[in-house]
Amino acid sequence: MKSIRHAVTALVLTLLALVTAGGLLVLAVARRVVTPEKRGMDTEILAVDTGAQTIELTRTLDTELPGRYGLFTTGTHGYVKLGAVLSADGASVRRKLLTQIDPGARIDRAAGFSGWYYSSPRELHLRWENVLIGSPSGPCPAWLFPAAPDAPASDLWVIQIHGRGGNRAECLRAVPIFHSLGMANLVVSYRNDGEAPRTKGGAYALGASEWRDVDSAIAYALRHGARRVLLMGWSMGGAIALQTVVSSGHRSAVVGLVLESPVIDWRSVLRFQAREQGVRDPLPELAMTVLSSPVTARWGGADEAISFDRLDMLARAEELDIPILILHSDDDGFVPADASHALAEARPDIVTMPHFTGARHTKLWNYDQTGWTGAITEWVGAQGFSASA
Repeated sequence: MKSIRHAVTALVLTLLALVTAGGLLVLAVARRVVTPEKRGMDTEILAVDTGAQTIELTRTLDTELPGRYGLFTTGTHGYVKLGAVLSADGASVRRKLLTQIDPGARIDRAAGFSGWYYSSPRELHLRWENVLIGSPSGPCPAWLFPAAPDAPASDLWVIQIHGRGGNRAECLRAVPIFHSLGMANLVVSYRNDGEAPRTKGGAYALGASEWRDVDSAIAYALRHGARRVLLMGWSMGGAIALQTVVSSGHRSAVVGLVLESPVIDWRSVLRFQAREQGVRDPLPELAMTVLSSPVTARWGGADEAISFDRLDMLARAEELDIPILILHSDDDGFVPADASHALAEARPDIVTMPHFTGARHTKLWNYDQTGWTGAITEWVGAQGFSASA
């Protein structure tokens, strides 16, 4: 009898341990979703030839892409620009360096491949200024690129919103095309992105609260000469832009959306990313349940409960009523393009979605700058969003 009691006790303790371990794993997955990430080092520098100004990297689906890119490094240089692929084999790729690397420079092996390309507004050689936007989370830094002095006066501003784990520099690639069309660009930060103020919990809300900072940016633009606003959102910035247009008190001023590799529905994105990282069902579903409940959201790292129903803009497609341009590569690899295609099919009356493939996530400008800028220029013209309209 004693041995049976011991066996039952051991079984109960084992089950409790499994339940506890499973619960901790669910909470860990939930926290990963809402915790701001530091830039990861996802590639390795194998060699730098300072004479030929070339660099050799481990070959990945990103590092083998044609076009111009950036590389976050440590050592003498914190960031370098990369040009064309010169050669490649099964394990490595050699690219042209567009940043001058002098002999004796120390470049550590760990590096992060990036589509940002520009790292500072100074690199655009356009007039710009630092501004602060007062928002519910506090003063948010922004870069303002006024319309060119010799351009026709325009009341149409573009507000650029960066993605998850990034900052304002991600958006700089888009400034020149809109500037050339006679529009001012306001490139903004938002809560918990490392530049704007941090909330008490310091967690992302996936667009559910960040839109309020963008709403404040719209108010700033309207106070400083704008009468109409285009929102351009990159990746999670797309989710933020969409939440802004369905929630903002300034909604009537927003006349269009440009979405670059956007998150349209977080559930599908998080399920995809979980599979890519080897996280098995039902952990992603349980993590989203934790984050969506007022009782458990804080355990999962969120400042407050996140409504995934509210963030599902495919389900809310009928609420959208302004022209939308979606720029999304079919082989994105991080945010699947399926929801973007589904939104285009659900609202063909307002959504324009040119076909792109091969470019990966938020790297369309880098991969096909001509096609990318052409798509924006054509759409702006078709909608009548010109400087003189």
